[in-house]
Amino acid sequence: MDTGRYASLDEHEVRRLIRDNPWGAIVTSTATGLVASHYPMLLEEDIEGISIVSHVGKPDDVKLELGQHEALIIIQGPHGYISPGWYDKPDVPTWNHVTAHLYGVPEILSDDENWAVLSRLVHHFEDRMPHPVLLEDHEESGRKEMAGTAGFRMRVTRFEARLKLSQNRPQVAGRIIDELDHGDHYSHPELADEMRRVHGGSPVE
Repeated sequence: MDTGRYASLDEHEVRRLIRDNPWGAIVTSTATGLVASHYPMLLEEDIEGISIVSHVGKPDDVKLELGQHEALIIIQGPHGYISPGWYDKPDVPTWNHVTAHLYGVPEILSDDENWAVLSRLVHHFEDRMPHPVLLEDHEESGRKEMAGTAGFRMRVTRFEARLKLSQNRPQVAGRIIDELDHGDHYSHPELADEMRRVHGGSPVE
């Protein structure tokens, strides 16, 4: 594990990252080599530690050899280019980002568990819509679609998280935040918000 200035051992930060960015890449090392897939993923809020539930479309479960060995799930939060023109002296450009690498052995869910996870997933994204379209409202067709998926739970046994947010440049953090908030070229308000979390809303210089 990287123990440098950008590494984080804070489980709460990792949980927040998953909660705010429910899209991940799952990677496994199989008998035929590395395999990767990308799916929406949800944090299990009521479980101690970090636990993720999701599904893959068949035959990705076979290709990934899901449940047979350790998997890596990568969650990526806001990220973006940081220009050296925002610094107080010439230097090289960089890229700020928030990421977490999560490791564990996925557990394949039963049909009933998979249905519950898929229903929760749809609620997670549909509940904010003016007229939510939910699985339980179309259960017969929904269960037919479910047959083409494999649900899984992964209890995270170890993680590596990095919050690279210009911690090495506190003297210009405010200026970088302002450029990300309001700049004309590489604006990224979500990344600016992440920087405020670690810099405490540094003032613009």
